[in-house]
Amino acid sequence: MSYEIKQDGKFKYIEEGQGETLMLLHGLFGALSNFRDLIEHFRVNYKVVVPILPLLDLDLLHTSVGGLQKFVHKFIESRNYESIHLLGNSLGGHVALVHILKHPERIKSLILTGSSGLFESGMGDTYPKRGDKEYIRGKTALTFYDPAMATDELVNEVFEITNNRLKVIKIIALAKSAIRNNLGEELNQVKQPTCLIWGNNDTITPPFVAKEFNRLIPNSELHFIDKCGHAPMMEVPDEFNKILEGFLLKLKTPAATV
Repeated sequence: MSYEIKQDGKFKYIEEGQGETLMLLHGLFGALSNFRDLIEHFRVNYKVVVPILPLLDLDLLHTSVGGLQKFVHKFIESRNYESIHLLGNSLGGHVALVHILKHPERIKSLILTGSSGLFESGMGDTYPKRGDKEYIRGKTALTFYDPAMATDELVNEVFEITNNRLKVIKIIALAKSAIRNNLGEELNQVKQPTCLIWGNNDTITPPFVAKEFNRLIPNSELHFIDKCGHAPMMEVPDEFNKILEGFLLKLKTPAATV
């Protein structure tokens, strides 16, 4: 299933369906294929929006979690979205958190899955080995519970990025920015209902990170999925969608009775 990528000025994005806005922020190697099942499921009742984050297109000075958050803020303002259910995976979760802390007014709820912001492992700890595809395949497979999820298409995408010296420098800059930008002391300011959906076998942001988010974010609920790694919406889409749907249904404003 491929979706039309729309353009509005400097913003490229996917927008499918009608209803309340469900906005998805992808992670560092965030191909849109990660969200395919999710878009397909929720476009029936929601307006599903996926801005294409300029992870590797910002100048080096703005290649940071804060720089990406500013981009998301300008995108939301430009498109005038309201009552947004903001969902972030991995680095996208970190950007979503920084955004909700700075600009909570248009956000109705927050959904985090494998989010950074409290603890980082393996995002930029080693300089990616260039030119070694099997090494890249191994690192990519660590993202998932089932290594077979690291398809040739995905490995090739990561390989192409890591073979470009400037892109590698930007990835390391983003990873370092994420490590510096620890939000532990600010999370108690998140007032929106928050849903945490985590893989029990996530080695990048392990389950204890999810428990810590749950402890620190006041109005949060935590769901673990077994046999699942760092990208639940991609690895176990049916289970992920079921949890997310249940959370969103609870937030639906009941129809006024006449």
